[in-house]
Amino acid sequence: MTAGRSSIRARLSLGLGIICAFAVATLVFTLFWEYDITPGDLAGPDHSAAWREVRDHVILPILVLIVPTLIATTWVIDRALRPLARSARAIATTPAQRGLRLPHEELPVEVAPFVGSINDLLARLDSAAARQEAFAADVAHELRTPLAIMAMQLDSPDPIDRAHLRREITAMHRLVEQLLLMAQIEAEAATPQPAQRFSLAAVAEDVVAALAPQVIALGREIALEEPPARPLATVVGHREAVAAALRNLVENAVRVTPPGGLVRVAAGPGACLHVTDEGPGLSAEALARLTRRHARADHASRDGAGLGLNIVERIMAAHGGTLRSDAERRTLTLRFPYTPSSGSTG
Repeated sequence: MTAGRSSIRARLSLGLGIICAFAVATLVFTLFWEYDITPGDLAGPDHSAAWREVRDHVILPILVLIVPTLIATTWVIDRALRPLARSARAIATTPAQRGLRLPHEELPVEVAPFVGSINDLLARLDSAAARQEAFAADVAHELRTPLAIMAMQLDSPDPIDRAHLRREITAMHRLVEQLLLMAQIEAEAATPQPAQRFSLAAVAEDVVAALAPQVIALGREIALEEPPARPLATVVGHREAVAAALRNLVENAVRVTPPGGLVRVAAGPGACLHVTDEGPGLSAEALARLTRRHARADHASRDGAGLGLNIVERIMAAHGGTLRSDAERRTLTLRFPYTPSSGSTG
């Protein structure tokens, strides 16, 4: 037996021993009470009669009843634990592979919930492994093209087009950022980290301030609408991930907005972040298609990796929220579960 731990067999045997000790004590007490025997009678001058009563009514019944019971109980315990031993041997000889589940058909009913929980855990591990495989596929798929283009530029006998090469490096930098963010999301799904409470209005303000120079350089305008009156909407989660989701929506909105157009960002009412552009609008069906990996809209630029909206949807799912589109208002909305707060937080 492993130090510090007990087995089911030991616990059952201990319980059976306690039952037997209680039965013997009850039998001795009943005998002494019935025949008016005291402990002094066992050591007195006429002790033979008292000991004879103990022998006939205590020792012999114990030998006749309890000993066979102990033997039978040991056999029953061994038989009950035998399926566990068979399952352990089967698991030990099974090669590690995707979709492995513990057999439970012949296990005792009491063990079934435990085995079911282990199988659920194995299913979650399979899901995590599948996400990691998908992430590796994303990396290979998305890095192949820009690397090939840069290699062609370097191998070409013509002078290097530095501006074109710089654009490719910028696109790859953006792609790496997107892939790293996706890796963080997947890691968070597998190993949840401590969350914090923060204000959506503060997130919108920070994202607009950070992207404003880039948007203006591209010939568009960006505006942050005034948040609604208190109580301010706050959510519990990971501020950086939510900011990244909003930043993706703003960058997509800038791409579809014609030069001189305006992108508007708003927080609220409620636990919502809205991004409105001057593009053609996005239907719910188109949004569902674009949230798949590598899907691009007709107006998407080649700088995108087809991962933006997919990442946004994953971030929202991790926060218990949703990504919604209103084609008529040309607005994408991040909607979160929340509780009102009396003041603004980080």
